[in-house]
Amino acid sequence: MPVAAVVEEAANGPFAMMWTLLVSFLASIVTQSVVHGQTSGLAPKQFLTLPLGQVKPAGWLFDQLMVQTNGLAGHEHEFYDYVSQSDWIGGNSYYSNLEEGNWKLLNAMVPNGVLVEDETIISQVQNFLDYVIDHQDETGWLGPEVNTTKPRYLWGRYPFLFGAIQMTEAFPEQTDRIVAAMHKFVSLSNTMLHNNEGIEAWMQTRWEDFVMALQWLYDFHPNGNEDLLIDTMKMLKYTGDPWEDYFPTGPVENLENPFPDLTWHGVNMAEGLKALPSTYRFTHNQSDLDVASKGWDLLFQYHGRPSGIYAADEFLAGLEAVRGTELCLVVETMGSYLYQVIGDPKFLDRVERITYNALPATLTGDMWARQYLQQQNQIAAQNINPFPEDGPYSNVFGLEPNYPCCTVNHPQGWPKFISNSFVTSADGNSLAQVYLGPYSVNTTLANGNKVTVTVDTLYPFSDSLKTTITASRPFTYKVRIPSWVSAGTIAINGALRSRETVQRPAVRKVPAGTTHFTLDLPAEITIESRPHGSVAVHRGPLHYAFDIARSSKVLKQNAQQPLAKDFEFDSTTAWQYAIDPNSLVFHAGTPAGGALPSPVFDSGLPPFTISASACPIDWAVAGNKFAAPPPESPVSCAGAVTNITLWPFGATKLRIGEFPTFTAA
Repeated sequence: MPVAAVVEEAANGPFAMMWTLLVSFLASIVTQSVVHGQTSGLAPKQFLTLPLGQVKPAGWLFDQLMVQTNGLAGHEHEFYDYVSQSDWIGGNSYYSNLEEGNWKLLNAMVPNGVLVEDETIISQVQNFLDYVIDHQDETGWLGPEVNTTKPRYLWGRYPFLFGAIQMTEAFPEQTDRIVAAMHKFVSLSNTMLHNNEGIEAWMQTRWEDFVMALQWLYDFHPNGNEDLLIDTMKMLKYTGDPWEDYFPTGPVENLENPFPDLTWHGVNMAEGLKALPSTYRFTHNQSDLDVASKGWDLLFQYHGRPSGIYAADEFLAGLEAVRGTELCLVVETMGSYLYQVIGDPKFLDRVERITYNALPATLTGDMWARQYLQQQNQIAAQNINPFPEDGPYSNVFGLEPNYPCCTVNHPQGWPKFISNSFVTSADGNSLAQVYLGPYSVNTTLANGNKVTVTVDTLYPFSDSLKTTITASRPFTYKVRIPSWVSAGTIAINGALRSRETVQRPAVRKVPAGTTHFTLDLPAEITIESRPHGSVAVHRGPLHYAFDIARSSKVLKQNAQQPLAKDFEFDSTTAWQYAIDPNSLVFHAGTPAGGALPSPVFDSGLPPFTISASACPIDWAVAGNKFAAPPPESPVSCAGAVTNITLWPFGATKLRIGEFPTFTAA
């Protein structure tokens, strides 16, 4: 029986008190013993993110975050009953729910408000933070409990801790107050864990988030509580699910989960990806990192999507193009924590692909509506149900299709991607851009080295990045060169004649003063093999799909906010095409006035396209308006060959992203 199942059975069984004493005793032994290869304290991360606010979006990326701010994310607290004003600012019994809408929205809107310098949002999150801390009770429990007898579960507080940490980074004058409240909560949590309290199935899968918050305290504000912090980390690990056992080692979509039910839940799996890197920091065991890296590879091997993400329509869903991926899963997978600890750029390549494809694909262009589940091949967004665990409303675009969690959780995607786009070395002597796009950076490195960086680019809708760096001292600057770049070059200070081939990563010793350089990072069209002999098309970080023309029908409209609507989309043109992979041609358009349209992720708007020779084929519709698996390739054409245009996946709301193939005569 898996460890987590044993814990749950023992905790609720007739020997619960004996179990409590045993857990406490064993934890004390583990805490005091030396695990193989372990040393005292925490192992350092390889890279550190900059405090919130030191990296700001620029250009089209700033506009994208403003679209989110002006959309559902920036306004839902005004009318949405899951995070209404009384809960967001005043607080009520929602604080004891497992699905903590307010905590998640805080975690998302702190970085959103800071990065676009929106005083209204900053005031709102400040009021909420103040209310929670002001109502911390004498035991250390965070958040008021009003007229409720619900048990205290730990995991619902984790998003609040992340939001509070970001507030200290953006507003350092609040650090002492926030850190004191966190330490008080940690002390209570440690006692609860030793007493076998606060533990339930969600906590047992998501314990790593609390560990990450504890490690932030240990690294920056231990306040003499180092032993307690590490003991709490170990208690979380050893009362939680052992993620080293749970990563899929083969196709699982037709298998019964042999582990606790929630481990193969898609969002929990995204959380679990962070577990072993967080464990490594207190075990110092290389095996933790090895298993985490291998688990990442296996997950995407057996469930990965060309859009970058993996499939889980509630639970892991395999490779078929019609199966779904939850929006919460997308944003939870986008964190850079694995790279910070492990240092392998494969994590960055994957996250960048997710961000520029899977994230915008599951939101309307204006970000006022979102899906619960997106599909790789999606011929309608209606009450369709190819999803064995989720209802048919999962596929529509709206305020809260299927479950409310993604409504409050999705806004963390863009701002956290932006704030994690630059890292420093552990010693603070070097700075690296790890996610490519337009940014401005203002930071101080080791030895008081004041550094500013501006990156001017339309990437991923351009292959060129122009960077200007000003530094008070010499230092090492790095840029991640993605794996898909075929022959990148760099020119320093406009010296085009000395343009040189760029290495991975691009490393430059930057002198004091101002330095300019231009990176050209061209990519080739690549083909990815998919089930049934079908293919997916990529160029650079962008995945390309056939954008199916659609009709739109409003299913319902929020009474308080007319912009919040639920939409049903249906295809209005043929979509049953096979393509000739040898015919693909890339087309780079020139944005009007040199700027991308706003929003850019909607039909017909991105400047990059790929044309393909295609022919109509017999391709069945299954169930209630969803595409059957692609017919086995190569296929026979059912009509004349024509040309179709493929668009960046994130701009499509109905699409074919995996095509059967034919060979032109």
